[in-house]
Amino acid sequence: MKAPVRIYNKMSKKVILALSGGIDSAVSAFLLKESGFEVTCIFMKNWDEDIHCNSRKEIEDAEKICSYLDVNFKVVNFSYEYWNLVFQNFLEEYKQGRTPNPDILCNQEIKFNTFLNYAKKIGGDFIATGHYAKKKKTVNKNTILLRGKDKKKDQSYFLHTLSEKQLKQSIFPVGNLLKINVRKIGLENKLFNYNKKDSTGICFIGAKNFKKFMSKYLPNNPGRIEDEQGNCLGEHEGIQFYTIGQRKGLGIGGKKRYSGKPWFIAKKDYETNKLIVVQDIKNDLLYSKNIRIEKIHWRCKSIDNKSIECYAKIRYQQEDQKCKLKIENDSGIVSFQKKQFGVAQGQSVVFYKKEICLGGGIIS
Repeated sequence: MKAPVRIYNKMSKKVILALSGGIDSAVSAFLLKESGFEVTCIFMKNWDEDIHCNSRKEIEDAEKICSYLDVNFKVVNFSYEYWNLVFQNFLEEYKQGRTPNPDILCNQEIKFNTFLNYAKKIGGDFIATGHYAKKKKTVNKNTILLRGKDKKKDQSYFLHTLSEKQLKQSIFPVGNLLKINVRKIGLENKLFNYNKKDSTGICFIGAKNFKKFMSKYLPNNPGRIEDEQGNCLGEHEGIQFYTIGQRKGLGIGGKKRYSGKPWFIAKKDYETNKLIVVQDIKNDLLYSKNIRIEKIHWRCKSIDNKSIECYAKIRYQQEDQKCKLKIENDSGIVSFQKKQFGVAQGQSVVFYKKEICLGGGIIS
């Protein structure tokens, strides 16, 4: 693993890499340098409150990696852009009872827009990230987005909104590697973070209590938690803090007259400020076979996008689900072959044909 193959058929040599302090972007920096690129690493500080993101430690790790690899390093603060382009949208979606995915919007607006523009200003020819995804040119010279080689780590779901222009100017150095091999490259080349645990959750919340954090920005609005018959089981803190299919954090276990099975949120009734819950995981209220989507971003122009059969994911790392998609302008109807559990408004549906990511839309 010490002599990686050429990553990219490069036309120029300066690449600006988004370096997080984790092993994926660290190995990306190593591979780019080994391939002959002039590499500058940028740590994007997207949130000012270190208490949530632990960015100080991440910056230290990123700087240590760059020092070891002898590449340029810089910290750039994009927190203003993140607040206005991502976090404000996140709050508005929750106010409306939806469950947004800020990682997708962050890629669209920050990593592959704000960061890309910054990279151009400092002379970068390409940007690079540690995403597990691939791309290739078609015969008509369009650039298409592909799943990463490691199917368990594939992140094309989070990148489906990228434009042709954004994708053309991006490099994914670890996209053609398995995670186990990324760590092996790190170990063999003495990258200190080769076994560092992957980050999880939303950056600006981190390991903190979600409800406690969100209460700083959205007021609590307590209401009843009821079963299907209207019996009160308890009280919620505000239905904006919950999502369809959720089973943890309801605080209604151990009720007499009911079985010991877990409760699941089946419906959020904004008019009455109630959560409706069920215990039977096979209850029809928890499933949807047809869903409407909006704000469709369609990546593959060569495919008839009026009515197609393909596969879809309604959440990251879900197994492919066979479906039919009918599109009208920028909205459409997705009809799944099998009913889908816990479909939540505001989440993204992403479509695939074999390895190709076709695009996606938001559940409305």
